[in-house]
Amino acid sequence: MITPAGRECPHFYADYNRHTRDVEECRLAKQNPDSLDWHPKDCAKCPVPDILLANASRDTELTLTIRSGLLGLMRRIEIDAICLKNGERVDPYVGCPDDHPGLDIFRKALENGDD
Repeated sequence: MITPAGRECPHFYADYNRHTRDVEECRLAKQNPDSLDWHPKDCAKCPVPDILLANASRDTELTLTIRSGLLGLMRRIEIDAICLKNGERVDPYVGCPDDHPGLDIFRKALENGDD
């Protein structure tokens, strides 16, 4: 679904057909009880659409946390990613290392100093 920032995100939900009120929510932020309440303005600086374009791993679970910034004036969006295969924290833009065998070969080559 298209977010208020104009980007595609599967975690954004909107229902404008209700008779009593419109509904907009980020289901990823709603799942995290440690997060502040989501506001439509948060979509403008949210990295989740970019992460999902870079990482299509189904084994990576994202956790979105909205925190208040300096003196409560600004809001920060933090993304944590966990590989469901091994339970380790991973880079959200890369995902589970098992899903990228070429990346492991590249790391080994760098460690060995092969040219």
